[in-house]
Amino acid sequence: MQNLSLKSSQIMKSFLNAMPYTLLASFFFYACGPSSSQETDQGTGEAVEVIEEVSIRGEEVSYTADTTNLRGYIVYDQNQEGKRPGVIVVHEWWGHNQYVRERADMLAELGYTALALDMFGDGVLAEHPDDAGKLANMIMSNLDMGMARFDAAMDLLKAHPTVDPEKIAAIGYCFGGSVVLTMANSGRDLDAVAAFHSGVQLPVMPGEDLKAKVLVCNGADDPFISQESVTAFKVTMDAAGADYQYIAYPGAVHAFTSKYADETGEKFDMPLKYQKEADEASWEELQQLLESVF
Repeated sequence: MQNLSLKSSQIMKSFLNAMPYTLLASFFFYACGPSSSQETDQGTGEAVEVIEEVSIRGEEVSYTADTTNLRGYIVYDQNQEGKRPGVIVVHEWWGHNQYVRERADMLAELGYTALALDMFGDGVLAEHPDDAGKLANMIMSNLDMGMARFDAAMDLLKAHPTVDPEKIAAIGYCFGGSVVLTMANSGRDLDAVAAFHSGVQLPVMPGEDLKAKVLVCNGADDPFISQESVTAFKVTMDAAGADYQYIAYPGAVHAFTSKYADETGEKFDMPLKYQKEADEASWEELQQLLESVF
């Protein structure tokens, strides 16, 4: 087990440091707790509270990039009127799993339309860190392919009837965080990007093509993210005149936002652990970021 632990950790660290409509028939519905707003009573002139039911609708979607079939999940509040900002959500190196859909649902509850994309194709999921590393490296070592898949998802999101195509952001976790940072650095038309427990030594570093406002939320004790890479990232962001915030949460390690982290860490003897305080604080930072650009 110790050898497996060492190998798994080395694979993830190596990966992080090496990084320099067709709708299907299935629909998923659930009602969230009510939100409230205030309106004026026409009879008394006094403000009254109006309870508005949030009704989340999630749809599986199939789309393509070149000849690759991609399977995503788009979700929005069907009771909300008018167009709204869209947010792309990029999965961890495990692939498009339940966790990334949960985050998309949370964004829909906040009033956004969210698309959890598929970077690996056909909804492939890795069951072992070795396989996850290979899938992640497949994308990061072939940026043309990765960009095509990201762009296909962004086009799908922009075309959704609930979305204002001029207001698009992207967030990602671990591998997904590195993806959204790379896409922003490559000049993708994004208003904001947020990366959580993400490598910051990227195949495309910040420069004049960066237009998005950037948030990076990492664990201060994440063994997969070196201080050298963080320093270099900040230097390049400063040199580019980027509008960014880098937050390191004390005591937090890798995958601190995921309630599945402890189980996965134990299974593969890897330093993964959920930290409630850092998770909630980073989600609040994300909400503030999105509110600031939209």
